[in-house]
Amino acid sequence: MSSLYYLDRSKISLDDVMFNDNVKEALEQFLKEYKYREVIMKYNLPVSNKILLYGKTGCGKTMTAKAIAKHLDKKLIVVNLATIVSSKLGETAKNIESLFKEVQYESSVLFFDEFDSLGQIRDYDNKDNSEMKRVVNAILQLIDNLPEKSILMAATNQIHMIDEALRRRFELQLEYTSPNAEALDSYYDKMLAVYPEEYRAVERIYDISYAEAKTHIFKTVKDNIINSQIALEQ
Repeated sequence: MSSLYYLDRSKISLDDVMFNDNVKEALEQFLKEYKYREVIMKYNLPVSNKILLYGKTGCGKTMTAKAIAKHLDKKLIVVNLATIVSSKLGETAKNIESLFKEVQYESSVLFFDEFDSLGQIRDYDNKDNSEMKRVVNAILQLIDNLPEKSILMAATNQIHMIDEALRRRFELQLEYTSPNAEALDSYYDKMLAVYPEEYRAVERIYDISYAEAKTHIFKTVKDNIINSQIALEQ
């Protein structure tokens, strides 16, 4: 099983993730429902435990999964899609089934990154198309039988390539949009606040993702530190 997934032990909190207002509100409601799920279920009301995150790369989808797992004190299982979506389609359904059996026995967060690798619509010949339908049906059945104590999260940059039947299984579908200038300014302020004043001189670049801004900040701060040390040695 270790070849199918890895356990992520990152210590990322919800405060570390930059959310737009819609996503923040939806996740807060999700966490409240999950906390009080036993009471809610007594009244035969459904409790969400499947979330699809979609949108531009570098805007916080993967960090959200890590933060949710930490907040709920659950193991985060990150699926190795390159292994599960094998070249032999006949083995793919078996791989997925064995993975979902793993989460039947303990409360965890199961995270599929690049989910379109599993659910995307492609042009197959008749034989392969039949195999892919079996794979999709296997995923649907396994998602439907996910224990309520576990959480399924999936992320994609190409939601239009995911089978509609798969998408409908996710009670929450949250869009991660590119940050505007105000959001990026808040991010720059938050990231730079941990460094001494003399290292905070960073040119602010806009129209980029949070991940790109983070890379830019780290590179510039490191350059500032190095240049400061060189100046001291002269």
